Amino acid sequence: MTPTTSQLVFNPTPVAFGVGVAFVVAMGGLAFMAWRRSGYRVIVGWLEFLRFIIATGIAVTLLQPEWLETFKPQTKPTLAVLHDVSGSMTTKDVIDKTQPNAEPKSREEMAKPLIDAKLWEPLKQRMDVVIEPFSSAQTPPTEGTDIHAALAGVLEKQPNLKAVVLISDGDWNTGAAPSQATTRLRMREVPVFAVPTGAETRLPDVELSSFDVPTFAVAGKPLRIPFTIESSLPRDEVVVLEMKSSSGEIITKEVTLPAMSRFQDAIAWKPDKPGEVKLTLTIPKTSSERYPENNSQEAPLSIRKEQLRVLVIESFPRWEYRYLRNALERDPGVDVSCLLLHPGLGKVGDGRGYLKAFPKDEELTKYDVVFLGDVGLAKGQLTAEQCISLQKLVRDQAGGLVFMPGFHGFQSTLQDTPLAELLPVIWDAAQPRGWGSSSPGKFALTEAGTHSLLTKLEDSDDASARVWGNLPGFQWYAPALRAKAGSEVLATHGTESNQFGRVPLIVTKTYGAGKILFMGTDGAWRWRKGVEDKYHYRFWGQVVRWMAYQRNMSSGDKMRLFYSPDRPRTGDVLTLNANVVSLTGEPLRDGVVIAQIAAPSGKVSSVRLMPAGEEAWGLFNGVFSPVEPGEHVVQLSCAEAGSSLETKISIQGTSREKRGQPARLDVMREISRFTKGDVLDASNPAAILAAISAMPEPAVQERRLQIWAHPAWAGLLVLLMSLFWVGRKAAGTF
Repeated sequence: MTPTTSQLVFNPTPVAFGVGVAFVVAMGGLAFMAWRRSGYRVIVGWLEFLRFIIATGIAVTLLQPEWLETFKPQTKPTLAVLHDVSGSMTTKDVIDKTQPNAEPKSREEMAKPLIDAKLWEPLKQRMDVVIEPFSSAQTPPTEGTDIHAALAGVLEKQPNLKAVVLISDGDWNTGAAPSQATTRLRMREVPVFAVPTGAETRLPDVELSSFDVPTFAVAGKPLRIPFTIESSLPRDEVVVLEMKSSSGEIITKEVTLPAMSRFQDAIAWKPDKPGEVKLTLTIPKTSSERYPENNSQEAPLSIRKEQLRVLVIESFPRWEYRYLRNALERDPGVDVSCLLLHPGLGKVGDGRGYLKAFPKDEELTKYDVVFLGDVGLAKGQLTAEQCISLQKLVRDQAGGLVFMPGFHGFQSTLQDTPLAELLPVIWDAAQPRGWGSSSPGKFALTEAGTHSLLTKLEDSDDASARVWGNLPGFQWYAPALRAKAGSEVLATHGTESNQFGRVPLIVTKTYGAGKILFMGTDGAWRWRKGVEDKYHYRFWGQVVRWMAYQRNMSSGDKMRLFYSPDRPRTGDVLTLNANVVSLTGEPLRDGVVIAQIAAPSGKVSSVRLMPAGEEAWGLFNGVFSPVEPGEHVVQLSCAEAGSSLETKISIQGTSREKRGQPARLDVMREISRFTKGDVLDASNPAAILAAISAMPEPAVQERRLQIWAHPAWAGLLVLLMSLFWVGRKAAGTF
């Protein structure tokens, strides 16, 4: 590399300069006096001149002489223009200040002029301009924003980086925090000019944020589909929602969206026939809405015929048992079996649908729900082994168990069995037979019960609550002190309390893979008064289907597959649970269960499901994290069972990119401030170009040779002093 300039420079201090001058003058005077004293001998004159040269060299050393060479950069610096192409950039929330009533532009439209190569043409004489898009490394890339990776990447790829122009809405949602990259940029003295796009406050908008369609529905049975709407409208708005099915049916519902808040409700539909359909829920565009693109969602639904198997176990044929049995037998989707123990008679109930004995394990696993009435651990009732079998049915086979205690108090004896762990309430040991009253008691729904699907006796929450308030009362209730931790109380006694609060009457919980319901009265049969089976049938029908829903997601001859969450999204950890029956008909305790999962793209993943434990009753589980939305085909196989099962799991697409949300301009400001850059207006490309043009030219490179500290300079002075000393000896002067 050829230097542009070369020169000798000095770096004296005032003290060093004064000392050096004084030293040279003093040595010069002494040299002249010595020459004159020698009678002006020639050789002495040369020696004294050499003394003066040495003194001058020492004085020059004090002035720190350096040889300075300057070099102009041979390559041009790089300007990196990074523009965000993630999904949130499609949000239309940029209002033209000159036309405030015009349709808002999208953020990517605002960025488009800034990534035109023609804009940066004036800078190409001074620097290389690199224009690069960025989003994230996830799949698909546009469904995430990784600002850290974009900044760190350009720093690695461009060693001669001069500055960065960052065009984004600042909505980073994946990768490391941008501050980690800005620290490295600051150390390299690379400023970031932030060009934020998007509105910092949300425009008037209505967003359908969730449409929770279940995995399957039953033909001929009412279906309630919850949904959630986010509103940023400045005032309440009445809209008519429309749900369309691919089979041509249209359901509408009028709702009032509260201003600046979240609205949750459900839409009811009764599918007529089995099949695969797609449901689309749409919110019409309101007059003040500025971003209607997020007003609709679509989800698949499998409509099936059902045949649930229910087992009712009771001691005496009380009214609650009789009417429950009749209601379940009249349900065409339920196959009910009964075990009426009749303790003390030495024989069980007989007739159509009655069992002669408690079913064996391989038969018990076929039941979806078990109703356990006023039955306990006593002679002529349940055994400890049967209690363990019921526990395993719920825990490992995703079965449902309904506790329905009675005034005999037999269920109090279950406290010494594994079923005590399943009971969702704390039992009052001092009052095992419960409490009776001559005046009827009433149910009081809790907040959870008001919105629960189990207690929905009418189509709306308000109407359902009114029905519960008018239901015929009960005259006996179970000795439950309080609900256990992890349980959900749906209804309490309307008037009776204890030291823990209102007495819990309807309580639910999950246990292992299954579900539990506690019904703390035996007066539900009275709900038929004046309305026949209207509410009595609906309540117990909902209970049975709620408990059997998960275990009937997909089932075959010897295998059953259920999973959680039941409406999975991309990025979720999907827990796969399989119940497998051996060739002999018993729950398989050990074996190899493989799930081959084919994604919509054709990519196949293999997941091995492991036994849930040594005591697991035919339960195998594993995990899978879907990355693609759409229907995934699952092929479940097990050699020990000699069977396979094929089913489909619909994965909903989920995105970290939130369309319609405010831009995070604070992130952009922080990046520019920390790197000593600036925040520029995206609507003024000329000002952005001017700000970059105003950056100083690249500094020239310097190379300094410190003569005063160089060994050669010190050697020269030592050589001259040696010559001076030898010369004095030769001249005979001392």
